[in-house]
Amino acid sequence: MVKPMLGLGIVTLLASGVVHGQATTAAPTGNRAALEQQFKERTAKLTQQRLGLTDAQLARLEQTNARFAPQLRQLSAQEREVRWQLRQEMMAGNSANQQHVSELLNASIQLQKQRIAIVESEQKELAGFLNPVQRARYISLQTQFRKRAEELSGQGGRPNQGQRGQRKRPPLGRLP
Repeated sequence: MVKPMLGLGIVTLLASGVVHGQATTAAPTGNRAALEQQFKERTAKLTQQRLGLTDAQLARLEQTNARFAPQLRQLSAQEREVRWQLRQEMMAGNSANQQHVSELLNASIQLQKQRIAIVESEQKELAGFLNPVQRARYISLQTQFRKRAEELSGQGGRPNQGQRGQRKRPPLGRLP
């Protein structure tokens, strides 16, 4: 049985970004909740199938991701803000505020360290109920979902079809 309330970080990422984009462009607002629910159910089923999870493992995965997803979302927002500020400073060219650029670079490094600590904690918890192959498949599945979400959000609902230089914004986790 697939749990309909899958709290996976990937589901949260996609449901808040991808489904929101689809709901606002493809369906009336009243259908958003139904679309999100369908999306969560399909993603839960796919995750369970691809990882070969039991219902108990799926439930533990939901719990783990419910705990880590908010931290990762907050961290991603902070990283985006730092990258945006750094881009603003760099557009000033030689008149960029050297001190502010230095602070932003330091903040970027600290955020990367925080991300590593969160991922390490999450992986340690996942290792308590997933075998190494399931964890590796889960990482791969998260990457696939994240790339798809970036493609859809970066092109207003259309997959990226251009070259790297044509992206509107850099991928998450990278400085400009």
